[in-house]
Amino acid sequence: MLLKLGSTVLSLFLFLSLSYGQKMNPPSDIKQADFKLGKVLSFQSSILQEERHLNVYLPAGYEANDTLTYPVVYLLDGSADEDFIHIVGLLQFANFPWVELFPPSIVVGIANVDRKRDFTYPTNNAKDKEDFPTTGGSAAFIQCLKEEIQVLIDQTYRTNSKRTLIGQSLGGLLATEILFKAPELFTHYMIISPSLWWDDQSLLSYAPKFLSPAYEQQTHVFVAVGKEGEIMESTAKALANKLQSAEHKAIQSWFHYMGDQGHANILHLAIYKAMELMKSTY
Repeated sequence: MLLKLGSTVLSLFLFLSLSYGQKMNPPSDIKQADFKLGKVLSFQSSILQEERHLNVYLPAGYEANDTLTYPVVYLLDGSADEDFIHIVGLLQFANFPWVELFPPSIVVGIANVDRKRDFTYPTNNAKDKEDFPTTGGSAAFIQCLKEEIQVLIDQTYRTNSKRTLIGQSLGGLLATEILFKAPELFTHYMIISPSLWWDDQSLLSYAPKFLSPAYEQQTHVFVAVGKEGEIMESTAKALANKLQSAEHKAIQSWFHYMGDQGHANILHLAIYKAMELMKSTY
């Protein structure tokens, strides 16, 4: 009985091995090539004193229509193994002619080197310092974004004045800091689950530049948060309330609570919702 069982198992093993081997050897007349989603720009940042990489997606028809200019979507956490691929797929779908949810756009994924350094401003909170030992580099990163990255993209590709910034979590914290301190860098902000708990929520006490009566740039801001705990939810709502307090028409904002999503899975659906709501502003 044991001998028969062993013979059966061996036969099954040999069958599976042969079948697997056949699948691993395609016909000789089949051609394979790499599938390319975009381009990679590398440059030496004199501000950050390091090499940085940008993943760039060009919309369909970019090469054929050499007179058209395009909006640019800047994606924080834009490495290939982070959010670049699924956000590009979402935006590609959104500008299909039968969907027309978002205009054809250039997508720039800013690959990370040290997001805990780049996305945070200095903190006085001891726990923050312990958990994020390289913290406090957002000012330099924002300068790099303004003086190097945006300049490089505008020099290399046919861009127009519409610029969108997407940031989640610590990326949402950075996007909020830019919105408060240098809102003119982008016309559209998609801020998802921002980590506004940072430094005991000090950023929410900052007087945003966009609240000044002199601020004139048309700026559109979408804020979303999921079921992520009291601090994450209350600070996101506080940000939304601050945006709503703007007494002039230069600021247009939306807040969306996504109670069926958590911190790990909110981004994709939140960006889709942002495109739905912002459609008329592009």
